[in-house]
Amino acid sequence: MSQVTIVQVIYNSRKFIKPVFSAIFEQTFKDFNVAAVISGNEDGGKEFLKEKFPQVEIFDPGYNIGFAAGHNLVFEKYQSDFFQLVNPDFVMQPDYMEKMLSAFNDPRVGAATGRLYHLDADVIASSGFPISNRWANAKGQMPDVLDTTGLVFSKSGRVRDRGQHETDLGQYNSDTLVAGVCAAGAMYRRTAIESVKEPTGYFDSDFHTTYEDVDLSWRLANRGWKNIFVPDAIGYHARGAAGTIGGYKKVFSFIKYHKKLNPLIRQLSFRNHIFTYVKNSPYFYPQFFVREFFMFLYILLFEPGTLKILPSMIKLLPKMWRKRKSAQGLILAGNLA
Repeated sequence: MSQVTIVQVIYNSRKFIKPVFSAIFEQTFKDFNVAAVISGNEDGGKEFLKEKFPQVEIFDPGYNIGFAAGHNLVFEKYQSDFFQLVNPDFVMQPDYMEKMLSAFNDPRVGAATGRLYHLDADVIASSGFPISNRWANAKGQMPDVLDTTGLVFSKSGRVRDRGQHETDLGQYNSDTLVAGVCAAGAMYRRTAIESVKEPTGYFDSDFHTTYEDVDLSWRLANRGWKNIFVPDAIGYHARGAAGTIGGYKKVFSFIKYHKKLNPLIRQLSFRNHIFTYVKNSPYFYPQFFVREFFMFLYILLFEPGTLKILPSMIKLLPKMWRKRKSAQGLILAGNLA
């Protein structure tokens, strides 16, 4: 059994397969196997992957299994010590996994993320091979705008990627302990995720997609595991749904951006951010109710279609409360900003 299993859930992402999987097989660390779960194949990505990278083991459930359940399928099958997640639009530098694994020399580290830079999706798709200087601009400068250096959790329930949209000036180099890790390029220790596994899986499959990485990070932290930022592990991420620059402070930009998001993603994000808080927060802080009140007003005025998720939310909320109760005594207050 390989020390690391690399996992990707593919959803109509054929255009990224060549650069992303080329980068995987150019890793300096070699003791790994690769598994891909097909969640959507309208663009023929499955057949293309089989042709170009026959060493990848492919699982095709025949329907949109979702991010959470798709990864759980692989976590269940393989007994590797570590799992390296690779989003369809995430490209690793050749020593990414080698650097990531070094963080796990600390036996209390349960999850880690590298330093992810934002790179335009078309640039990644057209690169063809993970050679860094293909992505340099006319002045020879590499991308320097951060995508994530870890997750920040707030008492209000807001979760954001630390450093997103910021120019990297090394401002996070020394802050390696983080509240959580974005799953785009995360690595997880098997024994850690086993310790927080729920009846619905390692990732909570009730979430389907979005916030499952936040939920898992929070459960790991509540159990006493460390979530770590590894500044020397470099990757590039296109990210289909990022936060807006300025967030809620720039109202019109926020509205314009949210209108472009897939309606299902908006619905699941609304539902799952509440589920994550209900399951994991040590207290129901006043900031949470204030934020939810204004968020509900915003949705009512500008995104009423998001409320279609309410029946699903109401149906599953008692189940989320039971999950909270089952974890009582493990929930810690130290993870919130």
